[in-house]
Parts: sequence; structure tokens; C-alpha cells
Amino acid sequence: MTLTLDVGNTTIALVGFDSDTNVIFSEKIPSDLNFYEPLKKALCGTTVSCALISSVVPTLTEPLSKAVSELCGIVPRVINAKMYSHILSFAISEPEKLGLDRIADSAWVALNYQLPAITVDLGTATTFNVISKDSVFLGGIIAAGILTSLNSLCEHTAQLPKIDLDFPENVIGKNTRECMLSGAVFGAAAMVEGIVKRIEEELGEQTSCILTGGGAALVKPFLPSRFIYEPFLAARGIFLSGKML
Repeated sequence: MTLTLDVGNTTIALVGFDSDTNVIFSEKIPSDLNFYEPLKKALCGTTVSCALISSVVPTLTEPLSKAVSELCGIVPRVINAKMYSHILSFAISEPEKLGLDRIADSAWVALNYQLPAITVDLGTATTFNVISKDSVFLGGIIAAGILTSLNSLCEHTAQLPKIDLDFPENVIGKNTRECMLSGAVFGAAAMVEGIVKRIEEELGEQTSCILTGGGAALVKPFLPSRFIYEPFLAARGIFLSGKML
């Protein structure tokens, strides 16, 4: 299989594809320097013919590459923005500083969805990417992620507890936990819908809207049906870079 490794600020997402871009393996491990044993356990019993690494955590890129080489017997390729240059062009001031996960998301969408399009990645941060009908990356928005916002509440208040994310049953919470869940999930849904509306007003046309990231499954039920949930969006974009080598 082809293994993609998407190194984010919270987790390393491992996704394996067959030759027809079907997902046949997926696992997540923590993004820290103690990743070796979880990685070894996750890859036990797999056969990897190609490995592709996308990283927004520079301190993990080299040690992860060495670990994959040792565990899989192949040298992984660390992807870069230039690999997508024939798919996307950029209308931003410093494209070299754009996170590779955002580029991978946008490249896959540019080739597989009707444009213009907006990708929304609800991870540690919530990021919006805007791709024009001519496959130009126009820019985007970065906001705090759902769990990041919740953790910040706990850290900066005396009485709000740390809670696990879940689906809220009602908008109006009846206790502290319910109130926090409502604020986190319905707040994220309202933000996504509101920002997409503002982007479309600025563009002057409707867009395809694709959701991904760890918080997307929680938010999708509270958004209109036009929002498409693609849990492996970044992985598919990373896999795409392998096809271009």
C-alpha cells in the first residue's frame, strides 16, 4: 500500500491507500517525539511500498522519516509545495509559508470538485481555504479549533471543567457540560456557515464546500446538506503528490 503521514500539531494521521485510491488503513498517533512505539504498533502487519510525509511540525519531520525507513524498509518522500505547482497557482503574498496540509486539501479539491470551492479543516485550528474556478488558491481564514477553544476556557477560568467533545442534544444547555458542548459545536457550525456565506458574498458566486478534520463529524449534522464531509481529504491530497513523482 501507499502510506501517507500527515503530521499535525496534535496527531500524526496515518492513512494507507491501494492503487485505486481506496482507503485500506487508517490510524492516528500523538504528534510528539515519543511517536516511535505507537508508530511501530500501528504499522505492525502492514506492507508499505511507498510512504509520503506532509508535516507542519518541522521538529518531527526528520525523526519520523528515519523511523518509517527503519520500520518499513523504504525511504519516505517528504512532500513540498512545488509538487502541486501544475495543479494550483497562488494569489497570496508568501505561498512558501502556507501549511502543506492546506495545500494538499486544496489540490485534491481542485481536481475532484466543482470550482470555486472552500475547504474547511476542523482540527487543532479551523482553517478555511478558498480555491477559485481557475484553480487559484485565493487565501483563507484561520481560527481556533473546537477542542483548542474548549481547552482555553478550562485553562483561563476557575470553574469550567475539562470535557470530552460529543454531540450536543440541545442548543440550550441545562448544566455546565451541556452549555460548553453547545457553545463549542453549535458555535463552530455557526462560524463555518457564516464565514462561508461571507466568502461567497465576496466572490459573488456559490462554492462547493468540503469539510474535513477531527471536528468535522461533530459539526456536519448541524450544517446544510451542501456541505460535503471528506474525512481523508488531506491524506488524498498527499497521496496525489505521490502520483506526480
